[in-house]
Amino acid sequence: MNVDTQPQSAKKRKKWTWILTGFVLLMILMLVFTFIWSSEPEPVSADSVVKEYPGNPPVGYVTVETVAQVAESLLNKSGGYLSNDILPPSVFMDNMPSYEFGALVQIRDIVQVLRNDMSRSQSQSLEDEALKFAEPAFNINHRKWMFPRAEREYQKGVDLLRDYRDRLTDPSDTETQFYARADNLRSWLYLVNKRLGGLSQRLSASVGRTRMNTDLSNDPSAQQSTGKGQLVTVQTPWMEIDDVFWEARGSTWALIQFLKAVEHDFDSVLRDKNAVASFQQIIMELEATQETVWSPMIVNGNEFGFLANHSLVMSSYISRANAAIIDLIELLKRG
Repeated sequence: MNVDTQPQSAKKRKKWTWILTGFVLLMILMLVFTFIWSSEPEPVSADSVVKEYPGNPPVGYVTVETVAQVAESLLNKSGGYLSNDILPPSVFMDNMPSYEFGALVQIRDIVQVLRNDMSRSQSQSLEDEALKFAEPAFNINHRKWMFPRAEREYQKGVDLLRDYRDRLTDPSDTETQFYARADNLRSWLYLVNKRLGGLSQRLSASVGRTRMNTDLSNDPSAQQSTGKGQLVTVQTPWMEIDDVFWEARGSTWALIQFLKAVEHDFDSVLRDKNAVASFQQIIMELEATQETVWSPMIVNGNEFGFLANHSLVMSSYISRANAAIIDLIELLKRG
């Protein structure tokens, strides 16, 4: 007959010790994965895209392939695409999903311009069949995890972009075109201007400021659906500003790569307008947004307070780039 000599209380303590140890190890493992999966994806080099093509790539090839590779980078980076994950640890992460959304918005904008402008000779010309379906594929809800899953739709968009890219390289296919014209470049820059302006406003509103209401300025006949006071207070909630910072970082990361690709395909247009230096200055301003963040967390102190304000610094770089984009748009309008 076996006699259990170990007291019941000691057994319980041992059981709870094992449970607590397992829980601590699980938390440590989740923190490790969170750190690894928070790594930002490597940028796509437009020069590498050019070198990969045997010979001189046709106009538009570099832009389309760069957009496809940037989208793939979001899907295949460390941890994969995280915005729609419903399991830990990614379900508790917010920085990288915000980063992904910022980049995704830039992808959506340039694909929209590819479909509506760059692939069409005029307003009444037929749209490209692949781009017609690529745009809605990228516009699926970025948090959609089933029926359909976001990653599947985005990969479909990448495949459709490459279908369009491949037809650009076929000399016998004269129906598939990419038109590197100043007006098409302006169409995209208008969207970029609005995106950067919105990001800059939300970032600078990390500190609440009261400003004049200029919503209807410069148009005496303008109206709006609901009235506002002459003075309005603008402030991004402190619980949101960290996500806005990472959204801006992801947005500018994608935009830098698109600008470098566009610079290659629109080289003759930029040279004709004497705008190469202006274009490169925009890229340089945006590259400053990708500097290493040494702080373990995004800090947003007061404007001249003891702590730094990362959002105001990011807003400053984006505002400078956006001002240069506005000047470039005006330059491209001139004959």
